[in-house]
Amino acid sequence: MTRYVLTLSCVDRPSIVASVTTELAAIGANITESAQFGDPSTGRFFMRIAFTAPVGRDAVERALATPVARFEMRTAIADSTVRPRLIVMVSRFDHAMLHLLYQIRVGWLDAEVAAIVSNHETSRRTAELEGIPFHHLPVTGQTKPAQEDRLLALIEETGASLVVLARYMQVLSDGLATRLFGRVINIHHSFLPGFAGARPYHQAHARGVKLIGATSHYVTAALDEGPIIEQETQRVTHAMSAEDLVAAGRDSESRVLARAVKLHLENRVMLNGRKTIVFS
Repeated sequence: MTRYVLTLSCVDRPSIVASVTTELAAIGANITESAQFGDPSTGRFFMRIAFTAPVGRDAVERALATPVARFEMRTAIADSTVRPRLIVMVSRFDHAMLHLLYQIRVGWLDAEVAAIVSNHETSRRTAELEGIPFHHLPVTGQTKPAQEDRLLALIEETGASLVVLARYMQVLSDGLATRLFGRVINIHHSFLPGFAGARPYHQAHARGVKLIGATSHYVTAALDEGPIIEQETQRVTHAMSAEDLVAAGRDSESRVLARAVKLHLENRVMLNGRKTIVFS
C-alpha cells in the first residue's frame, strides 16, 4: 500500500466530494484523512485527501481523470513515501536554520536538507557537522544574476522541492521569485511595515510595543507580501529589555518557520489568490 495526498481546487458545485471518493474506492483506496473548504468570496472549492492505495500513481491519476475533467480541477498527487528534499538559505543569524535541522533530526519534520546556501561563511561548520553540502554564494549588485543562476542549477541538481529562507537577509530578484512561486518560504518578524530596516526589535522596544511575533509566507516579487502560511504573537512587557525582545523574537521566528515548512511538506497549504487555505 502506498500513501498518497491528493489536493484539488475547482469551482464550488455539488457532487465534487462524491465523485472523487467514488473513484478512489473503486481502486481499493482507504481514505485516512479528509478536509475541505468552500470559499464564498471566490466561489472556489478546496480539498485535501490523504489515502493509501494498492496501485501506482499512474493508476490513481487514471482513476481520477473523469472527475478532474468534469469539474475542471487543478490537482496534485504527492507520494508520501518519498522524502522531500530542501535547500536552506541563511545569512549570519542561524537560529531558524538550527531549529529546522533539529526538528528534522528528531523526526518531527520528515525531510532531507540537500544543501545549505549562504552569502556568508558563518554556517559552514554547522553544515559540516550535519554532513550537509555547504555552498558559499556571496551576493553583490554585480554578482546577483550569476548567484541566482547557480541557485537554480543547485535546485535542479539536488531535486529540491522547497527552498527555505531561514533568515536569509538578501532579497530575491523579481524574476527568481516569480519562477519559484509556491516553492520558497520566508520568515520575518511581525513589525513590518511599522519597524522596517535595521534593529527592528530595538525600534519596537523604544516604542513600548506589547506584542511581538513572526510571519512565515511564500516569497513573491512584492517584498514580504506573499501568501501567509503561519503566524505567531506573544505578549511582552515594559520590564523586558531590547535584548529580551530579540531573544523572544528568535524563538518565535524559529517555531513559526518550522511549522510553515511542516504544513507545506505535508501538502496542507493551498494557494487561493493572495492568501492560503491551510488544512492544519
